[in-house]
Amino acid sequence: MTNTILTNINVLDCSGAEPFAAEVEIQGNRIHKISPTPLAREGQTIIDGQGCILMPGLVEAHAHASFTDINVFEDIGDTPPEEHTLLTAHFARVLFDAGFTSLFGAASAKPRVEIAVRNFINDGMMVGPRMLCASPELTVTGNLGDVAMRHMYRETFGLVCDGADEFRKAARECVRDGVDTLKINPSGDNAMPWAKAQHTVMTEEEVAAVAQVAHGFGLRFASHARSAESVKMSLRHGAKIIYHATLIDEEAMDMLEAQKDEIFVGPTLGVTYAAVYEAGEHGISHEDAIAAGFKYELETGAENMAELHKRGVRVLPGGDYGLIWNPNGKDARDIEHFVNLVGMSPMDAILSATKLGGEIMGMGDELGQVKEGFLADLLLVKGDPSKDVTILQNKDNLRMIMKDGIIYKHPDTSGSQQTQAA
Repeated sequence: MTNTILTNINVLDCSGAEPFAAEVEIQGNRIHKISPTPLAREGQTIIDGQGCILMPGLVEAHAHASFTDINVFEDIGDTPPEEHTLLTAHFARVLFDAGFTSLFGAASAKPRVEIAVRNFINDGMMVGPRMLCASPELTVTGNLGDVAMRHMYRETFGLVCDGADEFRKAARECVRDGVDTLKINPSGDNAMPWAKAQHTVMTEEEVAAVAQVAHGFGLRFASHARSAESVKMSLRHGAKIIYHATLIDEEAMDMLEAQKDEIFVGPTLGVTYAAVYEAGEHGISHEDAIAAGFKYELETGAENMAELHKRGVRVLPGGDYGLIWNPNGKDARDIEHFVNLVGMSPMDAILSATKLGGEIMGMGDELGQVKEGFLADLLLVKGDPSKDVTILQNKDNLRMIMKDGIIYKHPDTSGSQQTQAA
């Protein structure tokens, strides 16, 4: 068993407390001791933290490792599955090197590509984050995820179903593939020409069919739900992860608050912000973004997230990264969006990406805090992110990345290093 002591550090334990000076002992893959006084050195590997902040690894609550910084949705369908699996492994590592030691998948671009990467990581055959994998997006004809044309076969990240029986079968097949979460698209999206964000395009029966499969197999299901009605429909059928929720009304707000101890909301503000302000060189002008409704949705969604946060609903960062104009690896910027757009304090924004991240991973009793007995998924950070969250966007500020007690980036080196075979 590897025993390591981190010294000359300040601990941001993500309980909500301010950083404090301490030494931390790691035994195996767990945090063994946190002490304000020096720990016994005999038989220990000592790491000088150089005055850095020790904090939990970040959790990406809306991960798309298999969305390979695409330019258009059809790029996913045009990528052969063999290359796509390798690209998914690459982008999982990109996220890991950006400090995200855990990924909660929000949809796989193809069946099984993320599952294969998850399994290889879990089996120690490649380096990467903890991963919970979602199905591709179960959607309806004409909605987000459907790029087919009558005269041309095309596909992307959606499994297109119409009617409860088709949704039920597709969901069962995804369970057979080994998913951790089922993903549905009951609402539209402003990126689509037909089904817009305010539209609710799945039926009650279709949502109920997926819910039945999820509940029957003991899985959670996540919902792409931008419209108020799609949020309400998802909650009525037991969805535990509501993505977007940007256009909710008062009734949906009340329903979310009533289930605040059971559900998570991920607004994905990053992708909408990028569409409005940064996608011009990739074909989405500022004027086009406004006309499509992205600016309105960004502002309305930010206001709604501020109210949900005030009501105690668990709102988590994760900005639909994986597009050429919103690339994987920039995910920590969503923490800054929570401060600048939602009005969270820097500390609350950090907690949303750590403590609450552990909870959405289903590991809230062992992940997402620096706490004795918790898993040693840890970062050493130059500077204090609880005062300035932008620090986390610069990989050079991540002096150490540790997962399961293994150091993959060492504070004494400028690059990544693996301390045991994987």
